[in-house]
Amino acid sequence: MVAEFVLGGLIASVIALVVLYARSRGRNKNTGVASTEVAIDGCFKTSGNGERRLDGNTSADIIIVGAGVAGSALAYALGKDGRRVHVIERDLNEPDRIVGELLQPGGYLKLVELGLEDCVKGIDSQPVFGYALYKDGQNTRIPYPLQKFQSDVAGRGFHYGRFIQKLRAKASSLPNVRLEQGTVTSLVEEKGVIKGVEYKTETGKELAAHAPLTIVCDGCHSNLRRSLCNPKVDVPSCFVGLVLENCKLPYPNHGHVILGNPSPILCYPISSTEVRCLVDVPGQKLPSISNGDMAHYLKTVVAPQIPPELFSAFVSAVDKGDIRSMPNRSMPANPQPTAGALLMGDAFNMRHPLTGGGMTVALSDVVVIRNLLRPQLELHDPSALCEYLESFYTLRKPVASTINTLAGALYKVFCPSPDEARMEMRDACFKYLSLGGLFSNGPVALLSGLNPQPTSLVLHFFAVAIFGVGRLLIPFPSPKRLWLGARLLLGASGIILPIIKAEGIRQVFFPITVPAYHRAPALY
Repeated sequence: MVAEFVLGGLIASVIALVVLYARSRGRNKNTGVASTEVAIDGCFKTSGNGERRLDGNTSADIIIVGAGVAGSALAYALGKDGRRVHVIERDLNEPDRIVGELLQPGGYLKLVELGLEDCVKGIDSQPVFGYALYKDGQNTRIPYPLQKFQSDVAGRGFHYGRFIQKLRAKASSLPNVRLEQGTVTSLVEEKGVIKGVEYKTETGKELAAHAPLTIVCDGCHSNLRRSLCNPKVDVPSCFVGLVLENCKLPYPNHGHVILGNPSPILCYPISSTEVRCLVDVPGQKLPSISNGDMAHYLKTVVAPQIPPELFSAFVSAVDKGDIRSMPNRSMPANPQPTAGALLMGDAFNMRHPLTGGGMTVALSDVVVIRNLLRPQLELHDPSALCEYLESFYTLRKPVASTINTLAGALYKVFCPSPDEARMEMRDACFKYLSLGGLFSNGPVALLSGLNPQPTSLVLHFFAVAIFGVGRLLIPFPSPKRLWLGARLLLGASGIILPIIKAEGIRQVFFPITVPAYHRAPALY
């Protein structure tokens, strides 16, 4: 057993050295990117009174459809830069959802960059410092690598609705940002250019709003995305959500991932007295909640796999009956650049919520768009603006593709399978992360958005696969084990390569070869 882990560790160490080298190169490249962003920020021109010169032909410079995480944060960011922003949201009441309640440390850093870090204050949010991973009676702690960051940098668990209302209040505090409740029914198009939107107010009155740029971020149920992209939505599973009350997590202030059967179970704090529990149920057909089938499933199949410290609270939550569900959607970004409009948020790109990366991707996208629009003094030329904003789809890739790929790959690895090679990969992943140090710091830095490096992700993923092969070949390789090891490597390739292909190999690994990457703003 010792020799097995020694050889596996040696193999993984070789791969890890390559990871470190790639990360060091990434840091050098990031230094160049950072200096470019500073230059972009620096060429933001103002009028004599310190305010940006605005186009006087319309009541707003930018229309934002949707006031969720992406829409509200973007409205504040653009409003702070002097843009006149009109936000139209179908419901401005506090939303109540069972996801969007865990913000990764990388997402918190984006909040800080946007000046929105106070939005996690005053809502009883809980700091999250890493994960605890459970499998077959064993568990291991995987902390976030936060040593190089300030003390306030961590993940955050909270009630989604409270966080959203804070973001909306922050955006609406700016005099040039207008939040309005209404349902956008269609985009206004003239000669292939989006000129604005048509919408119904909360009183039912039909109105039209016009602006040089319309940004659509109306969520996973978007009714406008088909005009701006080619959506291919996959629903691999559903989450069943419960709130566990007055219980203590085995590892305080940590997310807990139970590698259960038939699929993973998540638990993390959302307030000082509540823990969110999300049970993944494969497929789209759920046991009925109304007739009690779901409660029976949770008690007989799921409850025995819950850590003992949470068992009573879990059963009590099931008995209470407040059981909710939602489909887990995945949709690669497949934009159709359209003059006068831009698509972002869950309306544009979704990934399995297992890793809690959605808000981090959204906030990172907000930063990219803000930085792109800062030097774009005027927005009156839709064709030139559209061509310039195409760079958004490439510049977002380091963060978005890393989190998207990891979410899809981990979900497939963590789910049990009748394939013996897949089960070996699952076991290898747990053992690899249990080694700690570089072996856990690298993957969790990717998951948390602290080190969004697609190359590092691929290397770590195959390091796990090679580690698994090493475990199979020790102490004595046999034809059966060799064949199983070969299947493990093929299976690993079959998991990650299709996801990377959907993300776009050229944009992910060779962004400098994409023409849009080099486009400069048109200053007037």
